[in-house]
Formats: sequence, C-alpha cells, structure tokens
Amino acid sequence: MITGVIKNKVDKIWTDIFAGGITNPITVIEQLTYLMFIHDLDVKELETERLENLTHEKMDRIFPLTPAGQALRWHNFKDKNAAEIYETIKDRLFPFIKNELGKDGQSAFSRYMSDAIFLFPTPQIVEKVVTGLEDLYQCDLTGMDVQGDLYEYMLDKLATSGRNGQFRTPAQIREMMVRLIEPTPDSKICDPACGTAGFLISSAEFIRSNYETVMTEEQWSRFSGDMFSGFDTDPTMLRISSMNLMLHSIITPTIEYKDSVSKTNGIAEEYDIILANPPFSGNIDKEGVSDDLKRVCNTTKTELLFVALFLRMLKKGGRCACIVPDGVLFGTTNAHQALRKELIENHHLQAVISMPSGVFKPYSGVSTAVLVFTKTGAGGTDKVWFYDMKADGFSLDDKRNPVTNNDIPDIIKRFHALDAEKDRKRTDQSFFVDKTDIARNNYDLSINRYKEVVYEKIDYEKPDVILNRIDALITDIAAETKKVREMLKG
Repeated sequence: MITGVIKNKVDKIWTDIFAGGITNPITVIEQLTYLMFIHDLDVKELETERLENLTHEKMDRIFPLTPAGQALRWHNFKDKNAAEIYETIKDRLFPFIKNELGKDGQSAFSRYMSDAIFLFPTPQIVEKVVTGLEDLYQCDLTGMDVQGDLYEYMLDKLATSGRNGQFRTPAQIREMMVRLIEPTPDSKICDPACGTAGFLISSAEFIRSNYETVMTEEQWSRFSGDMFSGFDTDPTMLRISSMNLMLHSIITPTIEYKDSVSKTNGIAEEYDIILANPPFSGNIDKEGVSDDLKRVCNTTKTELLFVALFLRMLKKGGRCACIVPDGVLFGTTNAHQALRKELIENHHLQAVISMPSGVFKPYSGVSTAVLVFTKTGAGGTDKVWFYDMKADGFSLDDKRNPVTNNDIPDIIKRFHALDAEKDRKRTDQSFFVDKTDIARNNYDLSINRYKEVVYEKIDYEKPDVILNRIDALITDIAAETKKVREMLKG
C-alpha cells in the first residue's frame, strides 16, 4: 500500500500530470502505468544481463542489441533533455512496446496494448513525470506491487475505489493464501476476478522460489503460457495485469474480458487451484446469472455467486483459497445457508481464517475471512479448522505501518500440521469444530459462534468498604477546600 513518503511522491507526480492538462483520472493512471512499465522493462533487462554474466549463457533480450535498441532503455534516456525524452518515448519506444513486444498478436499483452495511446501532451510534462518516478524508485518499495498499489491509491483518492465492492488484496495476505494452497509447476491456476493479477504473480513467485531448479522444459513452457488464467470486466485492469505478468516472465497467460458469474462464462472443471478476492456487496441482473450457479444459491449477491463459481470451475480434487466478507459466514438468507451447506456437505471445507477488519484499510474497514476448501463432489468435511487472526504485521488503522505482531507465520505453520490442532480448546486462537455442531447452527461459519471466551474473575471489595473510602475522600476534599477559602480571605 502507498503511505507516508511514497504517498507524497505519488501526489507530486499526480499534480504534475494534472497541471499538464490530463485531468481524467483513468487516463492519468493508464499513462502513468505505461511509464512505470517502461521503467520495469529496463530493470528486467538489467537482471537478464546479470544472469548472463554469471552463467556465461546467452539469454533472450527485450531490447535489440543495437545502438537504436539500447537507446530505448530507461537508464539511457532518463537524464536527457525534455525534448529527447519525449521523442524517444512517443515516437520510438511506445510503438516498439505495442508492435514488437506483442508482435505475435496472440498474447494477452499484445491484445490489451493494441489500442493503447500515449497521451502526454508536452515534453515538459513527460520530463517531470520521469524525474518524479526516478525519485519514487529511490524509496524502499520492497514487497510492493507498485503498479497495482498505485492504481488503488489513485482511485481511493478520487473516492471511486471499491464502488463495486472491489478491494486489492494486501501482498502479505495474498502470499499467506498462496502458501496455504502451495501451487506446483503442474498446477493450472485461475483468479476469476483478477484485477492487477496479484494472486497470479504471487503464485508464480512461489513456484519459482520452490521449484526453479527442478522444473522441466515442459513445465517452464507452461509457466510462461497457459498455467495462469485471469478474468476481469475492467479493460484497464486487464491491461495492467498483462503488463505485470509479462514482467514476471509470463508471456502468454489467459487474461480475458469476462463477467465470470454470468451466463457467458461456461468454464467448468478446468483448474487445479483458484485464488481470489471477488467483489463484495455487488449485485447483478438476475437474468444474467449462470443457471448452474443459481442452483447452488439462488441469489444476485456476487460474494455468494463467486464462491459457487469457484466450485464449478475447479477440477475434482482442485483447491481454493478465497476471501469473503463476514456476511457470507453467518448470513441467514436461504442463499447464504445453501452455499455454506454445499461447501460442508458436498465438498471438503478445511479452514475458516477470520481476519481483523483493518486488513483492507485505508480503503475499507470491512470484516473478512479466508475460506480454504477442496472440491470433491462427495463430501469429506468432518471438522473445520478455525483461526482468529488478530494481526497481519501492520497496524490496523488507516496508516497501516509495520508492527511486530503478526499471526501469518503461525497460521501457515499450524495449517500444514493440523493433526497437532486436534486437542486445542475453543478458548485458544485456533481450534477444530465438528461438522455436526456446524450443521446444528444452520452451517454458521463465524468464529464467534464457536469460540469460548474465558472471563477472568475479579474480586471486588465489599460495598461498605468502598463507601467508607468515599466518605474519607469527601472529608479530605472538604478540608482542603476550607484551607483554600481561608487563603483567599487572607
């Protein structure tokens, strides 16, 4: 998330762009994203150069190894005068990105960049933004998805963020969910509400860090191609996600414009893993909802329909970790209860991880939970593991500053050793609840329904002792008041 010094630097860039005549917020975000992508292409090329020097093996390059090609790299033009920077980006680099990087015409990147337009009006504005970004990149951006975080910050600043219940998932929560599911090089992974592709990128990073040295050529081919799929209804999101994925060596993912819960999406039993933070509190036209989703829970509420969708899109044995608002856990409508019953009776619901309401601040104070389940079609839930997360490593106010309290490592450790959880009591931070108990409570999955609170016994003094103490205080106050009055008379 963007806060503090970084926020101030982003605000300065925004002001410069606005002063230059670009006032449409989405245009500002798109144009700024293009420049950040151009910067990141050079960073990626520098990493390739370092690997070549270490391994002494030639690798694929982004920029041609010619004077003209190397002149398109950020570090080679950023310090030039305004006119040269503008001419390089507008007339040479931007056409190169659109036409050469996506020249196959098949990749998500080429599809969503084909209609991209460079709209900065003057060399002076471009120079200011390039200088501002250089200043921004001097900050510690470790752990940030800068493009995605910037997008959300800009929308929030304009009071349009989350208007459809959409909130970006903090990196530490995404990474926790990925580590709970543990994708492998053979997994086919999807986020049906992908936004800026954060879950797909976190999954890719997990696979690379755990399997890079043992992956086969076929697995690497799938990694750069059809291992990852994402859908969204926002063209800007699709463009940003395709750029983000390309920077992570995922060249031809399936990134498509799709209303995932509508009748136009017929995907079923396709994926091994789904990781998602679907829209909260949204509603869609009932006539447009896919019929098989309505059979699971007859509703227009997107937070329910998406969970039903995940079940349909997973292969048997496929696993999902998704974020839901707390209302999904305890809602009393027929649709709410039907969905929870479907998860518990017909599939294997493994875990409900209750998260503190500050996780999505400063954008929203909504209370949420992570559901972890496996599609079986034949039941399998005999008990459900609950965890009461109290901290995620950041303060739970609008500032979201780093703090020492962090339950995420404990969650991951306990989830992967659930046998050791069997004897924990409901007064503990994590515990199991039997399926029969959950069924008796209309399949309620809110942790407070089952958590037992131990109240510390407090021994109070007898009333006459307290009253005597009060009388003594009144006497003392009266005596001191009398002294003050006498001093005033003197």
